[in-house]
Amino acid sequence: MSVVTIQEVKIHLSQLLDRVRQGEEIIISKGRQPIARLVPVIQKAKRQTPGTARGKIRIHKNFDAPLPKKIRDALIW
Repeated sequence: MSVVTIQEVKIHLSQLLDRVRQGEEIIISKGRQPIARLVPVIQKAKRQTPGTARGKIRIHKNFDAPLPKKIRDALIW
């Protein structure tokens, strides 16, 4: 996290925004008093639409059958 003055922001805004885009948080101060914070915008996850994989996935008929004994015995519970 860096602290910059309003004057520095006026001169170097583009460079500061590049740093913020890379994940850095920057505090803007007036004198020694912090007054604002520049932080990256968090992108919202895309909304998932039910049914978009229809026809692309197949589940075998014995999908939920018990595991073979050899595999069950090897599992650590």
